[in-house]
Amino acid sequence: MSIFMFKLCVDYLRLTLFCCGLLIGIQVPAVVDQYEKRINAQLSEAQTILSGFQQTAERYFQGDIHALLKHYELSKDDVFRHDAQNIRYITERVTFLEAEQRVLLQSEIHRVFHVLVTPERETFNETMKHYNHMILIDLQALVWGVLFGFLSATLVEGILHLLGYCVMCLKPHKHKDNL
Repeated sequence: MSIFMFKLCVDYLRLTLFCCGLLIGIQVPAVVDQYEKRINAQLSEAQTILSGFQQTAERYFQGDIHALLKHYELSKDDVFRHDAQNIRYITERVTFLEAEQRVLLQSEIHRVFHVLVTPERETFNETMKHYNHMILIDLQALVWGVLFGFLSATLVEGILHLLGYCVMCLKPHKHKDNL
């Protein structure tokens, strides 16, 4: 294979890597958006479930849901004690989802980092299970696409150059003995 053909193949490999990275990067804003919508829907549902207990807390415990929870936990009635576990779970779930929602209101970089690195695992898995790949043509998607394309092409090419350098270093050198 001529050096020209080799360089041509390397150039096409670089272009292919960039395009693959571009297509992956374009998906990032859509994944974050879908994850955020799931979090918002789960929060809305959890708040709706909690609202009945919150009304009872308003009526009998000056709005203190924890006082209502304590009342249920200390009850002699098994049904109330069992319901205390449900109230605790839904209260903690609302608190967690509100915190997750606050994280998703931060800067774009922070949101992407959070969703890709430290999301609520079950919600993220559901998001990915039901995610349909799409090509968004907006500035945000294009920026992420170009960024991923550049990084993937640069990273793979850097690794290949490093491997080539290692192979060259391992090749035995011919020494000429001058006598």
